[in-house]
Amino acid sequence: MSSSRRAARAGAVAGLGALFAALLPITSAHAEDRTVQGGRLDWGIKASFQSYVTGPIAKGSYTLRNGAATAGASQFRFHSAKGSYNPDTGALNAGFSGGVHFLGHKKPTGEYELDLTISRPTVRISGGTGTLYADMVSKAKSTGKVTTSAQVPLASLDLSGIGMKGGGSPIALTNVPATLTSQGANAFAGYYAAGTPLDPVSLSTDVLAGSGSGSGSGSDSDKSGDKDKKDESKKEAKAGRIEDAAVDWGVRRTFREYVTGSIAKGKWALTDGAQDGGALFRFPEGEGSFDQQKQTLDAAFKGSVRFTGEHGLDIELSNFAVGAKSGEATLFADVASEDFTKKKAGLVTFKAKDLKATDGLVTLTEVPSKLTADGAKAFGNMYKAGTAMDPVSLAVALTDKAELPALPDLGSEASAAPEADPKAEKPKTEAAAATSSTSSPALPIGIGAGVLLLAGAAFFVVRKRRTAPVAAASPEGSDSADS
Repeated sequence: MSSSRRAARAGAVAGLGALFAALLPITSAHAEDRTVQGGRLDWGIKASFQSYVTGPIAKGSYTLRNGAATAGASQFRFHSAKGSYNPDTGALNAGFSGGVHFLGHKKPTGEYELDLTISRPTVRISGGTGTLYADMVSKAKSTGKVTTSAQVPLASLDLSGIGMKGGGSPIALTNVPATLTSQGANAFAGYYAAGTPLDPVSLSTDVLAGSGSGSGSGSDSDKSGDKDKKDESKKEAKAGRIEDAAVDWGVRRTFREYVTGSIAKGKWALTDGAQDGGALFRFPEGEGSFDQQKQTLDAAFKGSVRFTGEHGLDIELSNFAVGAKSGEATLFADVASEDFTKKKAGLVTFKAKDLKATDGLVTLTEVPSKLTADGAKAFGNMYKAGTAMDPVSLAVALTDKAELPALPDLGSEASAAPEADPKAEKPKTEAAAATSSTSSPALPIGIGAGVLLLAGAAFFVVRKRRTAPVAAASPEGSDSADS
């Protein structure tokens, strides 16, 4: 080989080496995982299973737990996502709170043959594959043996045509097909075989920019510092005095569905500091007194909720209060409606046994409640006295440092991307970038071998399915499917 050829080859190799060296920092370095915080997962598990449980054969019911809610027809909403997301690899790990407990086939002994709880769903996506995990408590259909399992791989998710790389915040997946796994079939107590299609899964989660640095953590530190200063300047709380408190109550799930459904076509509005937690309303800034020795509680709260709709629906509840004595408690409110108006009407009663403070906090969590005679009048006698209403949760802080439980975190609203024209040719992998604050059309972007970074933009997966409408619940609802 001539010297000129050797020199040319050496130059080419050097050039290629320089090219690879220049490319290596781009292709090999991956962004750090970003924190997933806040959001919701909507999933009906399996609509036909819901119908079976609450239908004339099983004659059963389901109850919602730990802040889970309903989100439209046959959909359960799980909340407060926590986890991580990597925009370079597209890996997502998002765990949600809340659960659903199904009961059916009641025996003369009072036990149920069908007893299944699904809670804490977690979606994990990596390398183009996805799985939904969940905590499961189930009673076997054949033997009646109860099995408790944590984070069972319940359903496989079909992510074909979905590109997970390059997302901003929030990240949203809509109607992703789900199929029961073999482990999920076992945990499902033998009611369905592996490979059975389940309801599609939709989720939306907020993603925090960076790896913990930024204005968010700084402002939290400032708030914490300000609170410490206030704590130091405040006098010690007097014995028995409440420093802060909140009461959470959703009224009744089927009533909320009636208000917003096709019959009443209405809404509700929260004022004076009341907060919406998805499955419940929070009435905050409680004041009053608590005596642990006498087991008495007297607390008043801020906030009001007003329900309006067609057919004369107009009910306002305000100035909520809780009174407890000898293990029994009542939730009061001022009622204003066309047929019934009363100050401090007792709406529901619930148990309040063994009230005691732990680290300065007294709590009651999801205690079943029953409607009173005045409560029945407040709701226009839609329900009889003694009807089960939504559970009541109560938190009472006796010191400045005691922190009240957080409300369910449903994250930012994610405006879904518009449906693509079915006649148009779609790329094998597509995503849409849009801000959640505008209604401008989303732009489909094919993702090939490269990495797409959408800094500061919302990331939506175009995966829409058309579903048949389901009739809205009546105000009486179905006790067999009541929460």
